[in-house]
Amino acid sequence: MNLSDITTIKNVLSRHGFHFSKSLGQNFLINPEVCPRMAAECGAGKGVGVLEVGPGIGVLTAELAKLADKVVSVELDQRLLPVLGETLSDFPNVKVINDDVLKIDLQKLIAEEFPGMDVVVCANLPYYITSPVIMRLLEERLPVSAITVMVQKEAADRLCAVPGSRACGAVSAAVSYFAEPQILFGVERASFHPQPNVDSAVIRLNIRKEPAIQIQSEKNFFALVKAAFGQRRKTVLNSVTAGLSYSKEQVAQALERAGIQPNARAEQLTMEQLAAFSNELFSE
Repeated sequence: MNLSDITTIKNVLSRHGFHFSKSLGQNFLINPEVCPRMAAECGAGKGVGVLEVGPGIGVLTAELAKLADKVVSVELDQRLLPVLGETLSDFPNVKVINDDVLKIDLQKLIAEEFPGMDVVVCANLPYYITSPVIMRLLEERLPVSAITVMVQKEAADRLCAVPGSRACGAVSAAVSYFAEPQILFGVERASFHPQPNVDSAVIRLNIRKEPAIQIQSEKNFFALVKAAFGQRRKTVLNSVTAGLSYSKEQVAQALERAGIQPNARAEQLTMEQLAAFSNELFSE
């Protein structure tokens, strides 16, 4: 079954009475080159298990199943289960679980479904849940080596932005803490049905064995990062003072001890500077 052919897709969906859901951000891939490349570059192979999020009609799932020992796909939309039952019928190494990836116990799922395997994550993520899903996958410290996802182009640039660069935001710093991000390739909007209003990109997050920096408290560090980037037009002195329960004098002193100019903005700070600032501020 050619799942990149629009006529085939429409026939399959029609047989099952399926209609696209705007609220679930459903745009299915029809570019035949994208999914094979994603599967090849995500780390799928012999001895590898793949956790997929949101399989849609199974285009990417089928390509992953050709390479990996096992694929487990978590799909929220129950209406897609019979569709996937048909499109993935030739792949006995695929299991579809009807659940919410933001609520399911991922540690337990990986332990039960992929014993003795190296595990990677691969997904074509709906735009509206890109950051929550990625941050959950990272913060859970799952036993996975890489997370490869297709996201909106703007989100890809933000997620992969280097701390200290203009494009960096709070999520960029969080991603850099847990992983080494890279943009693999772009995907034009015409690659989807229905066609979205934006282009996409495939990114890969290579999980670090140890965090990028040494900090005294992750909770405090991420609270500071959120505050620092919360008001981007302000200096980090003013944004952190406004976002946390510290006086301007306390924040200024912490910046000085960390060797950071008080008029610096959050996007100008490297990971090392953010770490030093956090350690100094919360040591008081």
